[in-house]
Amino acid sequence: MASGGPEIEQLIQLLARLPGLGPRSARRAVLHMVKKREQLMLPLSAALDRAVAVVRTCEVCGNIDTKSPCTICADPRRDSGMLIVVEDVSDLWALERAGVGQAKYHVLGGVLSPLDGVGPDDITVDALIARAPDFNEIVLAVNATVEGQTTAHYITDRLAGSGLKVTRLAHGVPVGGELDYLDEGTLSQALKARTEI
Repeated sequence: MASGGPEIEQLIQLLARLPGLGPRSARRAVLHMVKKREQLMLPLSAALDRAVAVVRTCEVCGNIDTKSPCTICADPRRDSGMLIVVEDVSDLWALERAGVGQAKYHVLGGVLSPLDGVGPDDITVDALIARAPDFNEIVLAVNATVEGQTTAHYITDRLAGSGLKVTRLAHGVPVGGELDYLDEGTLSQALKARTEI
C-alpha cells in the first residue's frame, strides 16, 4: 500500500493496469511524475485530456487516429491494391515503422479463440470480407500462434472463390538469427517456407 494518500494509490493502481507495468514500476513512475509535476505531470494530464477528446477508431480499417477515415485510409497514394490484415493496431504501427510500402490495412481487433469465447462475430472478419473485393491481394499478417493461424485459415476459407490472391507473411529464421538459438517450430517452418536462390 502506498503511503501518499488515496489519490496517489489510485494513480498507481491505474498505471499498473498498463501493459509492461506492474505495481512496482507504476509506483516508481508515479513518484517520478509527482517529483516532476510541472515538467511532466501537468503536460501529461493535459495530453490525456486532449487524447480522450480527439482520438477515435477509423470506421474503415480500425486504426486509431484523430480522424476517421484515418490518415492511412485517406491517403490517395496508398493505391497498391494490397490490403494487409493485422490482429491489432500495434501490429499496424509496427508494419508502418518497418516501411512496408503503400498498402492499406484492416485491423481484426483480435483473433479467433474458441477457448476464450472469441468467435467470428467478435472480430471484424465480416467487414474485411466486405472490403476485400476492392483489392488485388490480401496479406494475412497475423501472429504465428495457434489462434493466429486458425484465424488465417478461417479468413482464407471465407475468401475462397473470390479470385483474390491471399498470402501470408513468411515465418522462419529472422535476419541475423543463429540457428542454434531458434526453437524447433521456427526451424521447421523456415524449412517448409524455403525459397529458391
